[in-house]
Amino acid sequence: MKIKLLSLMALVLLTSITVQAQSSKIWTKQKANAWYAQHKWINGANFIPSNAINQLEMWQADTFDPKTIERELGWAQGIGFNTMRVFLHSLAWKEDPKGFKNRMGQYLAIANKHHIQTIFVFLDDCWNPNPKPGKQPAPKPGVHNSGWVQDPGNAIKNPAEIAILHNYVTDILTTFKFDKRVLLWDLFNEPNSEHGDTTMMLLTDMFTWAHAVRPSQPLSVDVWDFGEKKLDDYQLANSDVITYHSYDLPADQLSKIKTLQKYGRPIICTEYMARPRNSTFQNTMPLLKRENVGAINWGLVTGKTNTKYAWDTPIPDGSEPKLWFHDVFRTDGVPYKKEETDLIKKLNGIK
Repeated sequence: MKIKLLSLMALVLLTSITVQAQSSKIWTKQKANAWYAQHKWINGANFIPSNAINQLEMWQADTFDPKTIERELGWAQGIGFNTMRVFLHSLAWKEDPKGFKNRMGQYLAIANKHHIQTIFVFLDDCWNPNPKPGKQPAPKPGVHNSGWVQDPGNAIKNPAEIAILHNYVTDILTTFKFDKRVLLWDLFNEPNSEHGDTTMMLLTDMFTWAHAVRPSQPLSVDVWDFGEKKLDDYQLANSDVITYHSYDLPADQLSKIKTLQKYGRPIICTEYMARPRNSTFQNTMPLLKRENVGAINWGLVTGKTNTKYAWDTPIPDGSEPKLWFHDVFRTDGVPYKKEETDLIKKLNGIK
């Protein structure tokens, strides 16, 4: 997702502030660290099948594609990836709650077959604020994430829609609350002030609803822009495990890690790797492993999301960029850069 650079000054200020946690149901630091110690080093990618332009096209009944998911997660397993971060969407559930949960189960069965656990993401404040169910648009040539949709987007201001979200989140968490194939619940991707104070209200609701269910898996909301200070402080105070995004140079990445380590909880970087910004597998993934930080890059297989193109550098004729922005594999399973997949395999102990 598109991310602002985090200021080191803001990070330093953040460490001096204590925010009141919302609920006694938040895991203790001891429980969170014990959970983390039970897992191998967490690493993988943000995953959407190459033939889906957005979350709805992945999950709606007409376009859900287990064969493509099976094939592409097989490539992930081949380089040692053990975790995928996968976005859900409330509209797909609203149209067909039972079918949606069945498809989640199908996805989890495929991922588990490939020894991959899943971080599911509920809400999202990025890209198109007017999601609609049904047939999704074709990609705009050369435009990064031209069809990605927010959840709930502009509907955040409608109390009736918030009530539906409550039912959605409660239903999904209750259904999968003891499912060991789910690694973590990411409640809200990159919440920001685009929708005003309603975002903070919904973020608070999300933790309240999730704590009411209190699944066996940890809960988190990714820190991504320390300029959104009120949101950031609340996220850090209420997450069982710290998750964050950084497409920064290694020195800046390390500064953020050192700051977040002061909270005493496990840390997972759930978005990184943007080659033209010099956030690469070679200079960042070994750093994350050395610091015992989980490493989830953006993008597995290039496809309809167009995330091989940069956020702000469209190529209108859809030709190949000189350097891919995100993604690891081409649609035939050939690595974009073999030296990258060789490194990933090495870090995962695969010869």
